[in-house]
Amino acid sequence: MIEIRWHGRGGQGAKTASLLLADVAFNTGKYIQGFPEYGPERMGAPLTAYNRIDDEPIRIHSNIYKPDYVVVVDDTLVGPVDVAKGLSPNGAILINTSLDGSELKKKLNGVSNKVYTIDASKIALETIGANFPNTALLAAIIKVTGLMSKEDLEKNMLDSFKHKFAKKPEVIEPNMEAVRRAYDEVKEV
Repeated sequence: MIEIRWHGRGGQGAKTASLLLADVAFNTGKYIQGFPEYGPERMGAPLTAYNRIDDEPIRIHSNIYKPDYVVVVDDTLVGPVDVAKGLSPNGAILINTSLDGSELKKKLNGVSNKVYTIDASKIALETIGANFPNTALLAAIIKVTGLMSKEDLEKNMLDSFKHKFAKKPEVIEPNMEAVRRAYDEVKEV
């Protein structure tokens, strides 16, 4: 089983990304869970979302306390929030950032896990025309986890977008471009 914890702020798309990841994984025949955790927070307040993905039925129904992967949608959360808390020793962190690796390492307080970065906000602005980094982060975490090939990702995302954006087909290709770029541009620090 792969367990993923997403850290973001309300309105940044962490919840949507976790649900989209669940949808895409489900389309490949996996068993999935995708759910947020938040209270009465408002736009901009920190929130957490989760994914579980497995080849077998998932019988756990709780938050994820020891994730294999952590996705950070907003790099300002690194430091104030212990994003690496409970992270598996073999796990990895994916951060949406324009910061360089040495700055991130300082903010992560000596975390020894693999750290991957992508400027998903820049990709979103250049492809979609708005700062919605969740689509790019979704593609990046799929590459980091090895959950599926780029070809399978593109096929499943296109199917998902055709359904999700049935009334706005003009946004499908910009989102697909964000997927392709993110898959290619994610890098290990």
